Amino acid sequence: MTDDRMSGLALIAGSVGVIITLSLHPSGHISPDQIDSVARRLVVVHGLALACLPVLFLGAVGLSRRLAMPDRIATAALVLYGFAALAMMNAAVFDGLVSPDLLRQIIANSPPARDGWRMIMQFNGYVDQAFADVFVAAASAAVMLWSVSIVRSRALAPAAGYFGGLLGLLALAVLFSGQLQRSPHVFSLLIVCQALWFITVGGLLCTVKAG
Repeated sequence: MTDDRMSGLALIAGSVGVIITLSLHPSGHISPDQIDSVARRLVVVHGLALACLPVLFLGAVGLSRRLAMPDRIATAALVLYGFAALAMMNAAVFDGLVSPDLLRQIIANSPPARDGWRMIMQFNGYVDQAFADVFVAAASAAVMLWSVSIVRSRALAPAAGYFGGLLGLLALAVLFSGQLQRSPHVFSLLIVCQALWFITVGGLLCTVKAG
């Protein structure tokens, strides 16, 4: 199996895992009797997300190798995506590994201690959102740079580059408009679109002939 094919499969597998993570993520109001089940689900779902990150990065390394040119645009994209992956790792840890314990503390304690735990939970949400914002900004910039490299090098179908460029610009516009903070559904939609781009590029890498 060629390096391009292995990289393409890594991008596809990691992206599919991300989409599964989003589909299983708990949402909406949580009643006290649901705390334990939701907490366990948060850990499992975000554990899957954390497992997907290194797989995606391995695929990103292969993509940057395929697109490598003297201008080093693809290399810059890889650096930015590594930065984005670290931000997403932190977001997943706060949302999936810290939140469950905070939820249990809120239920286990009575006022005024419960109010204190609620404040910590709210702060935890702010930190999670901040890391998610960093991920969107860095990952979108990375996709845009890879897209420029795709169009310039013609190593893959240029249509993937045009799609990635538009997707990156749209994601940044949504981020800086403040819509990302107002609705978690917007964040999920952006992540799914990015995953579809990686799946597309991964499929193209799988079809690259050796040599």
